[in-house]
Amino acid sequence: MSELKRTLNLKDAISIVVGSMIGSGIFIVSTHIARFTNSGLLLILVWLLAGLITLLGALCYGELSSTIPDEGGQYIYLKKIFNKKIAFLYGWTLFLVIQTGTLAAVFIALSKFIGLIIPIISSSNYIIKLSHYSLSTEQLFAIVNVLILTFINSKGVKLGVLVQNIFTLTKILSIVLIIVCGVLFGFDLSILKSNLTIPFVFNLETIKLMIMSITGALFASITWNNVTFITSEIKHPKKNIKKALILGVGLVITLYFLINLIYLSTLSLDLIKTSPQDIVAAQLAIQIFNQKALFIIALIIAISAFGCANGMILTGGRVYYKMAKDRIFFRKLAFIDRKTKTPKNSLWAQCFWICVLILWGNYAQLLDYVIYSSIIFYTITIFGIFRMRKLYSKEKSVFKVPNFIPIAFIILSSIIIISLTFLKPLSTVPGLIITFLGIFVYLFWNKSAS
Repeated sequence: MSELKRTLNLKDAISIVVGSMIGSGIFIVSTHIARFTNSGLLLILVWLLAGLITLLGALCYGELSSTIPDEGGQYIYLKKIFNKKIAFLYGWTLFLVIQTGTLAAVFIALSKFIGLIIPIISSSNYIIKLSHYSLSTEQLFAIVNVLILTFINSKGVKLGVLVQNIFTLTKILSIVLIIVCGVLFGFDLSILKSNLTIPFVFNLETIKLMIMSITGALFASITWNNVTFITSEIKHPKKNIKKALILGVGLVITLYFLINLIYLSTLSLDLIKTSPQDIVAAQLAIQIFNQKALFIIALIIAISAFGCANGMILTGGRVYYKMAKDRIFFRKLAFIDRKTKTPKNSLWAQCFWICVLILWGNYAQLLDYVIYSSIIFYTITIFGIFRMRKLYSKEKSVFKVPNFIPIAFIILSSIIIISLTFLKPLSTVPGLIITFLGIFVYLFWNKSAS
């Protein structure tokens, strides 16, 4: 039996889904998509396509979680459907790139937005600067926040989830407030019509632009699976994980669609493309109110990023803990603190690697690695549904999706994977190399454990 305790309810699970998904992306990514596509209609289509892919994936994971309600989530799905080696490659990539890389980027984003309020926090304000090494106040602030959130989550899952619930509610209300203010004070039907009627030719070049720009929209919601990592601490996981995924993802993609409509109905495409610090939400606030609104938006985004990071720190450590229990990762990471009932060593190992990535500083490349690696493992896992149904044919599933849902996800994600491999090889192939290096690491650990 797991040493982790089931203390979280459906509300907590939904909070983890929503809180882990909504970070800083929704406030920034639309600027980059607008520059890539040069079309308001394509911008909204990219977000809709990203939302569709996300919802299809969440529905598939609803079936996976109701059939295999075990601790470790996606890691355990891959282990039980395929084998321990594929599961290790996922956990290895999650630790080196996917989870920690996303968190490093989120913490740096948090520092950047706080820097708009407190200028001393800046990437150009150095504490240490040597020939091959430097430490900026931006990096230091990011690292301090990694340490704070890891400490909070090492003190017990209830405390971590309490922080998560507070920040999730705050950012949902903030996004709703932005949408309401946009409708009441900024909505202009003529601007919306103008943005949506900018002509474009739908051809291979258009498809290429959409695929290149969809990575940002997917990054804004790529962490919806994090709730499956903490399955062993959620009450009635067969029902609650499925509900949390569907309700949480549904809420987030609805908010994303509405806020993008507000962007397009208040700002011209040129204003979206030239948003200050690439923060389209700031451009919206300045347009409706004044320059001082930039600081309010910066604070909202910082709160959003902080809540997102908390959810990911809370859940990520559970995967490395499970891998260590399976004797294919550092054995000390399987330690559960008797008092707090948390995988404390796993959380602090995750903290260490996040800090390393923050100090490394190549965040644009990290984001490409994250998206590419995440989509590959999502696709492999969802492909496994068909094998899972045969392996668990005697067990009654609480939830089963129609075949067209996993098939549609596999087709759409495969198109993205293949396209990115050819369109951005320097930013994607290294991610594959990192994953495949895990084979040698797995063989080492497997030999050590035998």
